[in-house]
Amino acid sequence: MSEPIDVQIWSDVQCPWCYIGKRKFEAAVAQFGGDVTVTYRSFELAPDTPVDFEGTPIDYLSQRKGISPEQAQLMIDRVVGIAESVGLEYHYDRIHQTNTVLAHELLHFAKAHGKQVELKERLLRAYFTEGRHVGRADDLADLAAEVGLDREAAAAALAEHTHLADVKADMAQAVAYGIQGVPFFVIDSKYGISGAQETATFLAALQQAAGERDTVGADAP
Repeated sequence: MSEPIDVQIWSDVQCPWCYIGKRKFEAAVAQFGGDVTVTYRSFELAPDTPVDFEGTPIDYLSQRKGISPEQAQLMIDRVVGIAESVGLEYHYDRIHQTNTVLAHELLHFAKAHGKQVELKERLLRAYFTEGRHVGRADDLADLAAEVGLDREAAAAALAEHTHLADVKADMAQAVAYGIQGVPFFVIDSKYGISGAQETATFLAALQQAAGERDTVGADAP
């Protein structure tokens, strides 16, 4: 292959399955062995969530899904267990439920400066493991600096909403693709994979995309 396999991933910073899916996809890339480029696209699961949600994640799930606190706790326990199976530590007792639009804007800022992949990992770990706030500009600027981005430039981009149009464009593309939930992976603009699938599923898609490229190359005059 002369060009890397292109993978576009729609996800949200506060989506537990997105972090799990990220780990399973990364394992597939490691097994694949070829060149893969990843771009993260914005998808707001709950754009109506306030920056400072008053309540726990259990409260949030109960209200949003119309279920009992006991059912919400069972959902959390299940996802925590699955996260552990891929080496992730989720601490829901620390989580600050929030609005993620600024986090998405910051990811576009990071993309423009070659640090998007690093920032995505940092934001997910900050949210699910460390209990950091990922909805406020000051906190986000601190996290940007931790991955080597210019803090003042990041803060200015958030204050001026420099990349809000990019976030909206990603959301519009998601609608055009019919994406209703995340994570959602688009591989080489051909294959769409919904959800935190098993590593073997991602690996098969990468291998198929590479095989089709090889076939096209062999058939070329």
